[in-house]
Amino acid sequence: MANFTPFEALLGGSILGLSALLFLLINGRIAGISSIVSGSFKSLANKPQWRWSFIVGIILAPLVTQPIGYYLPKHIDLSWPVVIIGGFLVGFGSYLGSGCTSGHGICGIGRLSPRSIIATIIFMLVAIITVFIVKHLG
Repeated sequence: MANFTPFEALLGGSILGLSALLFLLINGRIAGISSIVSGSFKSLANKPQWRWSFIVGIILAPLVTQPIGYYLPKHIDLSWPVVIIGGFLVGFGSYLGSGCTSGHGICGIGRLSPRSIIATIIFMLVAIITVFIVKHLG
């Protein structure tokens, strides 16, 4: 089990919130990952270059933070089929819910969007129930 690190959690949440706010103020767009990724595959008329820069930044961020002691997990206790199926389910859920957890949970709640608040409550309830089933009933 990972150690609870409230300072790092507060710092990370603050950075996420500030970056979402700056992204909205500077670009006039919501920093929802699912819409950024899906928009990057649309026609070149939509100028997807900034979207690809955003995606590359997300991929490179763990490499940049390694020298100061932040690492991604080296081992995940799941098989590749489970990871792939989970990825498709997350993608379908993002499509069905008109946005992903970052779009609703960070950007939507920050804008006091009722739809995003309800979506985030549902995300969290499903996560809590899933963890309970896996850890205590599975």
